[in-house]
Amino acid sequence: QVQLVESGGGLVQPGGSLRLSCAASGRIFSLFAMGWFRQTPGKQRELAAGISSSGSPAYAVSVKGRFTISRDNAKNTVYLQMNSLEPEDTAVYYCYADSGPNGGDTARYWGQGTQVTVSS
Repeated sequence: QVQLVESGGGLVQPGGSLRLSCAASGRIFSLFAMGWFRQTPGKQRELAAGISSSGSPAYAVSVKGRFTISRDNAKNTVYLQMNSLEPEDTAVYYCYADSGPNGGDTARYWGQGTQVTVSS
């Protein structure tokens, strides 16, 4: 079982920045894709950014150019640097990690979520 612990959420003014971190621990075989979904009340969870094990990033159109995802494989940690934040970025951000033995089945694990609020 893999546990994901997130940190870095909070309240920020429009135009400000936040950095989210998500550290994986527990019984880790291999970590494959990692990243962040976000969800607002009444809406489906949507992918904000993801990153492959080799470091290839992918972004939602709405955050491209403002958010940067990165990972430190030695620390089993993924980061999301969020700049030029907008009120529309307000959401609960959930970290995810795909993990499993090489050549075997993988499972997706989720963090508990961290609130990001962009407001003046």
